[in-house]
Amino acid sequence: MSTGQAPVPSAVPNEGGTPAIRGAHLVGSVNLPDAATVFRTVSEHLGDRLRRVPDGEVGERFYWIQFQTKRFDTMAGLSRIPVEPYYLREVFDGRPFRLDDGVAASDLVFPDLGYAKAALASYGEFARQRAAGVIADGTRFQVSLPTPAAVIGAFVVPEDRAALEPAYERALFGELDRILDGIPHDDLAIQWDTAVEFALLEGRIEPWFADPGSGAVLDGVVERSVRQAAAVPDDVEVGYHLCYGDVEEHHFVQPADAGWLAAVIAGILADAPRPIAFFHLPVPIERDDAAYFAPLAPLDLPETTELYLGLLHHEDGVDGALRRAAAAATARPRFGVATECGFGRGPSERTAGLLDLHAAVAGAW
Repeated sequence: MSTGQAPVPSAVPNEGGTPAIRGAHLVGSVNLPDAATVFRTVSEHLGDRLRRVPDGEVGERFYWIQFQTKRFDTMAGLSRIPVEPYYLREVFDGRPFRLDDGVAASDLVFPDLGYAKAALASYGEFARQRAAGVIADGTRFQVSLPTPAAVIGAFVVPEDRAALEPAYERALFGELDRILDGIPHDDLAIQWDTAVEFALLEGRIEPWFADPGSGAVLDGVVERSVRQAAAVPDDVEVGYHLCYGDVEEHHFVQPADAGWLAAVIAGILADAPRPIAFFHLPVPIERDDAAYFAPLAPLDLPETTELYLGLLHHEDGVDGALRRAAAAATARPRFGVATECGFGRGPSERTAGLLDLHAAVAGAW
């Protein structure tokens, strides 16, 4: 049992070893002005190291799911709680939503959520740049979607989360269907951004689908993740960005080790009805010890499932990344690298350096 209390068999990591670092992964957000600039810049810096390229989550998506609250503000039947507004970055009202009296969640009509519209527009630019040779042949367009639990857990009062989650899931899966209808499947990769689930597992958010602290919370997280995988056809890649949050570049809690991350990966691999292309998970900057990575050792990853470790940090660059990579190799000798989360909310002057850091540490595919 790991210190994160996740039910993954403990293992003694292999002694020594040099990591085989193959490829890099961009989680999603990139601080560049538009999708065209993202595709061009990322390809210049990382062309032979990426299997997938996101559009940088530019525009209203720059702060991950926060823009969804502006959609909720337009809906009949949902209202902010009546307290003084408070704001994130002076843009996003932080007051949660609740169902209006007498309104059933099943009767809510969700507006266009914005994900399909953005993906279809960005894919057009992706296809143009690939045809021009800017983006390498064989590279897929990556679309990052939040899990329904992320949006509901972050923006809805606890007593209404159980009712609202299925309704929002239907709306979000509708966005996914529009993406699947509009983008050739062999060009597409879907990434499910899975973050609030770890707040539930760590006891930082009260679960609405199981008793706190019970194994049923993990079961519920895996069940939802498997449902998300099943919504993506087999000829479209699907993967997961597993995350401990990124509000102003801080986790909601620092993971004691990779135990919960490994438990979720193991559960998805055991139950998913289709192949999983990749998993990405965070590595805190101070964790260059083998103990953090030990819960990953027992995972039976298929050869076709890529593992990306978010061990790149701008604060200590290549040297820090290689220390963490050496520790990771005691549990997993082969992996790709990434930052812990997207970097679209960091200062723009940091972007080029972070892309170069990916290139310096990651070998080509």
